[in-house]
Parts: sequence; structure tokens; C-alpha cells
Amino acid sequence: MPHGSIWLLALRSSLLFIVVCGLAYPLASTGLAQLLFPHQANGSMIKDGAGRTVGSELIGQTFADPSFFQGRISSIDNNGAGSGSNNYAPSNPELLKRVQASIARWEKENPQVPVDKLPADLVTNSGSGLDPHISPAAAKAQIPRIGALRHLPEERLKELVEQFTEGRDLGVFGEKRVNVLKLNLALKELGTGRE
Repeated sequence: MPHGSIWLLALRSSLLFIVVCGLAYPLASTGLAQLLFPHQANGSMIKDGAGRTVGSELIGQTFADPSFFQGRISSIDNNGAGSGSNNYAPSNPELLKRVQASIARWEKENPQVPVDKLPADLVTNSGSGLDPHISPAAAKAQIPRIGALRHLPEERLKELVEQFTEGRDLGVFGEKRVNVLKLNLALKELGTGRE
């Protein structure tokens, strides 16, 4: 095979693979995703009662108002541009200091719930720092504070937590969990018990 035809073959192969792998495949997979799974393909966005996009069901948010349920701590401030958390060992003094500060904040904001009833997921990071879920126990531990601040009966708040508790994936994988953003949107719709 002449030397020039090898270069021509290589160029044609490269162009073919650029078109197939760089254009055709991404367009086909994006089109199929939009057709078959449009909600997931567009970021699993959540809308409020007015139809405004308020976040993604896949990325946690920070709620500054103590009358809302609080999610997990995020060392990256729930910034979806990147994920990760400090990979501190349990013996690391920085981790101990952060957990102690979280516990002190809990005691101040939730005097009705003793520290020994505090679920660990409310004072620890998830691996990604973006986890939108908490355990049902973590949601229920916040009910006395939220009930007092919103003047809502605790039984009604327990029903709300139960309503938004998601089961295990396929019935066996993972743990039961509560999406904090969805729960808080429902809580916002409830309003307050104040007259």
C-alpha cells in the first residue's frame, strides 16, 4: 500500500469516527433520553406551586429558616458544580470540631430533642456533599422545632414526613429516605397554624 494512501485511509477513518462518536452517538442518546426520560434528562427539576423551578431532586439545598426541615451538612455548600467532601478520618480534630459545632447548634435550635436522639445524618456529610435526602428519623427529630415555630400540630407534621418517605430502591437497595426539598415545598403549602 503506498504511503499516501495510508494517510488518506487514516484521515477518512478519523473523520468517520468524529462524525459517529462525536455527533451521531451524542445526538441519538440525547434524543432518546429526551423522548424516554424527559424529567431525568432535564436534571430532575422540581417546581413549586406557582410553576417556578426551585431546584433538583438530586441536589441538596441549604434552608436558612429554622422553620423548615434541614438537610445534611455540605462542606461544598451544596454547589452542584462539583462534589465531594473533606475526607477526614474519625480521629481528625477538624472533623471533631465541626461535629461538635453542629451538635451545639442542634442543642440551641432544638431544645426539645436531646442529643442522644440526634440522628447522625444531621451532623455528618454525605460522600458527595450534595445528598438531597435525610433519614426519616432525622426528619422526625426536627418536628418539635418546626411544630413550635409554625404552630402546627406534631401529628400533622409526622403525617407529612410519612407521606414524603421514599422506600428502598427496587424494595431492597439502600435505606428509606426523605427528600428535604420536596418535604419543605409541601410544608410551605401547609403554611403556618397561626391565625
